[in-house]
Amino acid sequence: MSGAEQRLCLYTAAELEPVLQRMTQQAARLFQPGRPLHVVGLLRRGEPLARMLAERLQQLLGVAELPVIPLRVKRYADDLSLLHPATLLEENPALAGLELAGATLLLVDDVLYGGHSLLRSCAYLSRLGAGEIRTAVLVDRCVSSQPVHADVCGVRLQIAPGDIIDCQVPPYETEFCIELRRR
Repeated sequence: MSGAEQRLCLYTAAELEPVLQRMTQQAARLFQPGRPLHVVGLLRRGEPLARMLAERLQQLLGVAELPVIPLRVKRYADDLSLLHPATLLEENPALAGLELAGATLLLVDDVLYGGHSLLRSCAYLSRLGAGEIRTAVLVDRCVSSQPVHADVCGVRLQIAPGDIIDCQVPPYETEFCIELRRR
């Protein structure tokens, strides 16, 4: 048997379109009319996903532009090797300048794996005074070791511990898809 990595496409862009529509509908049900809504995308791939959801939410809710605020959080490399023992978060001054107490924040990431990034991000947003924080992920691996969950989830995938879920999201990749990487 070869030691080469296998890549399997689990969802194509066409198959992800109804997933995003369902996520948009799930997210829309979480928000109270008249309450400000801010969308926060975790860099890297959570930020373009947040933009996709924000555009769809604007259309569905009939609201003005929903700006997406990026938040840089890093713990793992793409191959899930540990980069930082404690999740690294870069504070964003744009968030500190918002009135968050009466707002709902939708925090978006690509994959919920251990839960460290979402937990650190939620704690940061809470320290800034966020009244309500909701989370959305494209993929939940169903193995979070932290007390966090996704309020909005595209797909739940239970895969072998050594396998990697790779969300390919433009502009970082050319094609929007979800791949399974097996070593």
